[in-house]
Amino acid sequence: MKSSRLLAVAGSMALTLALAACGSSEKTADQAPQPGQNAGGTIGVTMPTKASERWIHDGDNIKTQLEKLGYQVDLQYAENDIPTQANQIDNQITKGVKLLIVAAIDGKSLSTQLQAAADRKIPVISYDRLLLNSPNVDYYATFDNFKVGVQQATSLLTGLKLKKPDGTDDPAVTGPFNIEIFAGSPDDNNTSYFYNGAMSVLKPFIDSGKLVVRSGQTDLGTIAILRWDPATAQRRMEDLLTKTYRGGPTVQGVLSPYDGISIGILSALKSSGYGTGTLAYPVVTGQDAELASVKSIIAGEQYSTVFKDTRELAKVTVQMADAVLKGGKPSVNNEKDYDNGKKVVPSQLLPTSIVTKDNYQKELVDSGYYKADQLK
Repeated sequence: MKSSRLLAVAGSMALTLALAACGSSEKTADQAPQPGQNAGGTIGVTMPTKASERWIHDGDNIKTQLEKLGYQVDLQYAENDIPTQANQIDNQITKGVKLLIVAAIDGKSLSTQLQAAADRKIPVISYDRLLLNSPNVDYYATFDNFKVGVQQATSLLTGLKLKKPDGTDDPAVTGPFNIEIFAGSPDDNNTSYFYNGAMSVLKPFIDSGKLVVRSGQTDLGTIAILRWDPATAQRRMEDLLTKTYRGGPTVQGVLSPYDGISIGILSALKSSGYGTGTLAYPVVTGQDAELASVKSIIAGEQYSTVFKDTRELAKVTVQMADAVLKGGKPSVNNEKDYDNGKKVVPSQLLPTSIVTKDNYQKELVDSGYYKADQLK
């Protein structure tokens, strides 16, 4: 009897141990790092604002792709307020993020935060807008911004028929055409690249008299739109129409560096009677292929935009971040042109394309950037 009881107890203990071991094994499997969990640490991502559609896409794309690699993401938007963005980065550093990805509102305003990151050996990737006046910037991911300006100016000339679709000048079209020029925010390092690229194309036509800037406003300081604000652009366009184009002459082309600014410009033009049967819209350019502007292009209002595939920019940036955190060296294709005032920042530049009513289907729908239903 005693022997039987001992055997029964031993069997029960063995079964209990087996079940416990099985349970321990299952718990270990459940606790294995999954995509999106903190397998590789947390990465801080700061974007300028949700007021611009493109920055929402950028933030979402970066977050999704980082999480697929097992990182956690602290994604912040500063709503174009510089102190807010500085505080967001301070908080990310305090929380111990492993790496920072920063699309700055003002590239010159974050030197203190960048130094704090360097003190904690936190790498920094400058995203689309170059961080300035700091040696503590490791890499830069962006598009070829000088070329963006070239494309904007080229599309303006094509819309005015001064250039043929193949890019060659049309000697049969001589103008003169009245144009006005807008530029981006003066605190955004990209603004000068867009402007210089555009003027490299436009200046010969201005010098020859084929293009006339009737307002005389061509210098960057005068034509820049702080924070890329559509309302500011609308007010400037209204002033130009009132002071320069009242009583006869019409504006036939507007170089706009960004779709939001283009929408503001078109609002001013509509209020002055442009877009009616007797007064056609001028050729208005843009950038970023934002949904409202693509619809405007399809409707025959805005003429063109420069498409920057933010999915690809996010992909390159995520690859950079992953390589850095794993002790590798990211791929770059430019190590000479992007001097931030303290160092030349190794950069990866991506291509861009001009989108008009003629090719939006191929560039934006067939590529999967937008669904056809979104453009209706």
